[in-house]
Amino acid sequence: MKSTKFMSSIVSPTTNNSRIQSLDLLRGIAILGILIMNIQSFAMPSAAYSNPLAYGDLTGLNLWTWILSHLFADQKFMSIFSVLFGAGIVLITEKKEVLTGSSAKLHYTRNGLLLLIGLLHAHLIWYGDILVAYALCSFLVYPLRKLSSRKLLITGLLLVSVPSILNGLFQFSLPYMPATEVQDLRMDWAPSSDMIEQEIAAFTGSLSHQITQNSQQALFLETFVFMILFLWRAGGLMLVGMALYKSGILSAVRSRSFYLKSAFYSFIIGFPIIIYGMYMNFTMNWDFDYSMFTGSQFNYWGSLFVAYGYISLIMVFAQSDNYYTIKKRLASIGQMALTNYILHSFIGAFIFFGIGFGMFGKVDRSFQILIVSIVWIFQYLASEKWLNSYKFGPLEWAWRSLTYGKKQPFLRS
Repeated sequence: MKSTKFMSSIVSPTTNNSRIQSLDLLRGIAILGILIMNIQSFAMPSAAYSNPLAYGDLTGLNLWTWILSHLFADQKFMSIFSVLFGAGIVLITEKKEVLTGSSAKLHYTRNGLLLLIGLLHAHLIWYGDILVAYALCSFLVYPLRKLSSRKLLITGLLLVSVPSILNGLFQFSLPYMPATEVQDLRMDWAPSSDMIEQEIAAFTGSLSHQITQNSQQALFLETFVFMILFLWRAGGLMLVGMALYKSGILSAVRSRSFYLKSAFYSFIIGFPIIIYGMYMNFTMNWDFDYSMFTGSQFNYWGSLFVAYGYISLIMVFAQSDNYYTIKKRLASIGQMALTNYILHSFIGAFIFFGIGFGMFGKVDRSFQILIVSIVWIFQYLASEKWLNSYKFGPLEWAWRSLTYGKKQPFLRS
């Protein structure tokens, strides 16, 4: 997922100016944060991501793990990724247009390759890939990149609203749908024990079984879910990211007071909405008729405010003269965002799928967070060390070389 250079130090070697550091910091923190949610899809049957009662223990520490993950992570870091990707489109194309007057070839080549990487990732390694959706959205939002910040922001928020409208129409139409189709939807929301066992058997079985299961679920996300959700939310937030980049908000150039006020107001709006949504969903016992539709909208909208609050606080952090080592290491994670993102999937597949330890369906939510913490520590230490010797992450280097049709410098002199 990448942005403003999103997964990449792809357009030019990263420099040390504060603007670039603010973007790398934001990307690095987002890469770490997204694993909090993605680990659930690596470790558990897919229904458990949206419906916490669908599978696994949800008491004690596991309950609190879910609550805190939902409150602080679910959709927040994915929103930041989308914003960053949009900002990256403007950043990269502006630099190219200054040099050559045109950026279309670079943009479509770069994101066409990202689409290919995403398809390989989704169908062969892990179905929860987001790169395919980002690449497809990038093709559509590119022509709008030169609109004013105001128009980009308004258009982006209107697009983000579309899934909520579709959600309401879908809920309204339920009484008029064939009973068999409604029952299938209910089973997807709360699968039977047989369905759960089939999914576990597929992911812990042979490599061919894993690829087949991955490919089936990936195709569903790339078609139906893309059309009703990702196209509008990710595409809309990319336009919002363009607006935030053009207005200087993502470059850490606004005042400290501006960012602190932005964070404060974002949090006092966003967190209460999400908390109320959790309360109502548990009150309704995560019933399909409520929680899949109305109940999902609280976090859908609340997460946007919280994500903007996170962005604001990270900009304050970027402005600080302190914590140089921490910022450098987090920024290194961001500079290697594509590599680190795909590495999450390799680690997840090795731990949970049949090609490795086969722990799919056997690891509680609380222990999943321990695994997340270990991966965080590894990437926090290893990313900087790698970039001390190499100009780019390995996947960033390959992506850059293919984009320009020429082998790029890799080793630092």
